[in-house]
Amino acid sequence: MPAGARGVLGLRSIVWVGIMLAVFQQLVGINVIFYYGATLWQLAGFTEEQSLQINIVSGAVSIAACLVTIAVIDKIGRKPLLLIGSAGMAATLFAMVYVFANGTLDAAGNLQLSPELGIVALVAANLYVIFFNGSWGPVMWVMLGEMFPNQIRGSALAVAGFAQWFSNYLVAQSFPVMASGLGLAVSYLFYAVAAVISFFLVQRFVRETKGKELEEMEG
Repeated sequence: MPAGARGVLGLRSIVWVGIMLAVFQQLVGINVIFYYGATLWQLAGFTEEQSLQINIVSGAVSIAACLVTIAVIDKIGRKPLLLIGSAGMAATLFAMVYVFANGTLDAAGNLQLSPELGIVALVAANLYVIFFNGSWGPVMWVMLGEMFPNQIRGSALAVAGFAQWFSNYLVAQSFPVMASGLGLAVSYLFYAVAAVISFFLVQRFVRETKGKELEEMEG
């Protein structure tokens, strides 16, 4: 294969890796927590006041996790943080699947959680937020800014950015339908499986960018 053709295929492959990172950042369901947090917790049996308080705590936890990531990203590296995040999100999402699958329904058909399951759900949800904002939240954007060669950097960032926002839209629009039609357990199972898949995709296709110049990046 001619060198030029190899170059084109190589550049195309790295753009696909960027798209993969952008899409899976959303497929793990993070914006379900942020967009539908209060509604989600009310569906799980918490009062409206409790749901709002949980949302406030989740927001504070998100900010703290991002600050920690900023402090350690150049010491740990981008790829290790993504792998840790994928594993942590998968574990916490499966914990939430367990909680929602073992809840009971009241007379009106609303999901109710026992005090024990409610505590597990709260801990799992906040750990999930920590894992996301300590990894995929900020690190995905850092990777997109560092992984593309100079000659395609602008267009590749535009494509990956569009993929991220379009995935965000699809996840946000599909959650109410999934939650009402399939239930919270099945909905969160989808996000958990996406987190597991993201781990292996990162392990296989993502290259570390720590300490590399843009001129060193290749397809």
